[in-house]
Amino acid sequence: MEQLPVVLVVDGASEACHSVCQFLTGQYRLLTADTVEQCLIAAIQKPELILLNMALLDDSDVSVWQQLKSNPETQNIPVLALVNDDGEGLTMLESGAADFVCKPIQAVILKARVATHIQLQSQRNKLNFLALHDQLTGLYNRHFLVERAHQSLSKIQRHQTALSIVLLDLDGFRHINDFNGHHVGDLVLQIVSKLLQESFRKEDVVARMGGEEFVILMESGIEEALDKTESVRQLLQNLKPMGLPLTGSFGVVNVNADNLDFSHLMLLADEAVYKAKADGRNCIVCYDQGHYLSQTSH
Repeated sequence: MEQLPVVLVVDGASEACHSVCQFLTGQYRLLTADTVEQCLIAAIQKPELILLNMALLDDSDVSVWQQLKSNPETQNIPVLALVNDDGEGLTMLESGAADFVCKPIQAVILKARVATHIQLQSQRNKLNFLALHDQLTGLYNRHFLVERAHQSLSKIQRHQTALSIVLLDLDGFRHINDFNGHHVGDLVLQIVSKLLQESFRKEDVVARMGGEEFVILMESGIEEALDKTESVRQLLQNLKPMGLPLTGSFGVVNVNADNLDFSHLMLLADEAVYKAKADGRNCIVCYDQGHYLSQTSH
């Protein structure tokens, strides 16, 4: 069953809040908050729309409104302001509200405005997903990978955190396409992508670079990265998608504060994969402290 869109109603324990919930019950999954502070907490659940009664705000609450719009977790959630008159509504539009409805609230107007903004938000979410994900596999795409990599590299510079880059190139994938057709190749890529998503942690970034190449950013040290990569290598070897034999060559790069150039790090990972191919494929080569080391024998 398709889940109902989520609407957060921030209107206190007022009669107006009760009316709003009555108007929208059955069409949306409703969350409620009694204060704007509770709104900030509830908004982390990322509802499709926030209905905010401006009567709850006073001069001291302006910063709360600013927090809602400045927090990356909540800034893209549209806010429909419930106001006393058009003048207050225009003020809220200038402050960043998506729309407003004047009190006393009429059910027909409220339902129409909510439905419009829910639809617009759904379309924005789909466009955002397409902008950051590979359409075939659903994994993150190169654009998102580069953006996240720069954030992780800045984190290393500031906090000395650990980071490893894993580059995977599927062995003999062109053979699969040539002898079984591209439709089979696409299904194989989808199956491999599912394996990668399930094998790595949620905080790791799994991306498809294009073709049969995948990159994983792991915020972990080299030993942990190698252990995980070896387990994935074995899973891939035993996967046999659609009955087809399949292996991968892996390059793993240990990132340190002396080298924070992502383009150069990817060149090192690519060279490691090249060496893994030369070593017979289905193996791991690690770049660490200026040396390439083979990690797997078979």
